[in-house]
Amino acid sequence: MDAYICITSKRELRTFADRPVDPGSLEKILQAGRRSGSSRNRQPWHFVVIQDRRQLTALARCGRFAQHLATAAVAVVVALDDARYAFDAGRCAQNMMLAAWSMGVGSCPATLHDAGRARAVLGLPDGMPIAIALSFGYPHSRGRGTVERAVLRVLAGRGRRPLASMVSWERFGNRR
Repeated sequence: MDAYICITSKRELRTFADRPVDPGSLEKILQAGRRSGSSRNRQPWHFVVIQDRRQLTALARCGRFAQHLATAAVAVVVALDDARYAFDAGRCAQNMMLAAWSMGVGSCPATLHDAGRARAVLGLPDGMPIAIALSFGYPHSRGRGTVERAVLRVLAGRGRRPLASMVSWERFGNRR
């Protein structure tokens, strides 16, 4: 898939088919994260890959909007050496989600609001913050699920802002 098409067609997917992600595809997704750029090439991340349904369900209970983790084929939690590297974690997560989409695997990020509980589920050592959790899976054949439709109804009126509304030229507020 062309990179631009991949970027512009990617949507968050919260409803997945009941089938595992191909091991070769999962390896490529993880490699895309590993190959992400980072400040001073620190590569401050560690990936915790979860495929066990009980673990996925437990993890889904750690975030207010993380229910999609419970039905994903696999989740990848990006933990960091230091919370100061959150920007690098975002780059890493986006790389994984775009790599997945290019192979027909949907994804959605989730914030784990109950970090203490999530740390216990994951067995993370003290001092290793959680940046983000990503759900991955093949799109469900029936399309978007009930949760996704509800979210889309809320967001439907918003759409995407026009580019001109967020770009200034040479100085803030200058329009072309």
